[in-house]
Amino acid sequence: MSYADLYLTSSPKIISPSDDSVPVAKLFGIPFDSTHSYKPGCRFGPDAIRDAFNNIEIFMPEFGVDLEQVNIKDLGNMEHTVVAQNMIDMVRKTTSELKDTSNQLIILGGEHSLTYGSYLSYPKDTGYVVFDAHYDLRDEYAGTKLSHAAYLRRIVEERGPENIIHVGARAFVKEELEFLTENNIKTISDSEIRDGNGPKLLEQLTEKFENLYVSIDLDVLDPAFAPGVGNPEAIGITSRELHDMIVSLKDKKIKAADIVELNPMFDNGSTSSLAARLISIIISMNLK
Repeated sequence: MSYADLYLTSSPKIISPSDDSVPVAKLFGIPFDSTHSYKPGCRFGPDAIRDAFNNIEIFMPEFGVDLEQVNIKDLGNMEHTVVAQNMIDMVRKTTSELKDTSNQLIILGGEHSLTYGSYLSYPKDTGYVVFDAHYDLRDEYAGTKLSHAAYLRRIVEERGPENIIHVGARAFVKEELEFLTENNIKTISDSEIRDGNGPKLLEQLTEKFENLYVSIDLDVLDPAFAPGVGNPEAIGITSRELHDMIVSLKDKKIKAADIVELNPMFDNGSTSSLAARLISIIISMNLK
């Protein structure tokens, strides 16, 4: 039995019109938010994103792609657990297995701690681009080292900082800034994005990578654009600025992407719709 058979449900909600063809992307959800500290409810994010995806237009003329005519394989959600280590172990085993049989993996969160399992399943030379209002570089938070506020520090400790590009941080503590500086982690600040330099800087910083893993924490956006998140932070970037930076990666191979921290309990529909649109863009860019 495969890990996907063992850990993932068999009740997908995205139904492809061409199930007999090779999937252009495989998708699964991780309904986990047990280390969340502000607004719990991100565990309901995966199905909210699917619902939005099923109800927006997914013909993408800018890339010459009609996603209604391709096979996007929804593998369902990971089995529920409230133990962070169990979740991370299941994610790492499942992603390690699926990455070798998938053109692209899309992972729906859930809280950001899941990325500690998924990104480390990919080869070390895979570039990691993360959009996030927070650095998530605390040594621990609320007494746990496997917190959504500490996952990136765990990645740096295990793999090093060389292939990490952090985009859009505006809310962090002194401990994180010191760790960031000591490890020379590459960043694009939200002020650089506001000045219109985000896409150009991201293109430059990703030049050396053939393959990318892209992680989108929706709280990188100003709450005016994304109210439905677990840890909203005021004075963020716009949805257009995030869109343009993601599109700047169009000439790269995005092997996997996750989109995390959607909290439908506090959403008016705009955040889930945006998440679904970003997924559509990332899949389409791989097909152009």
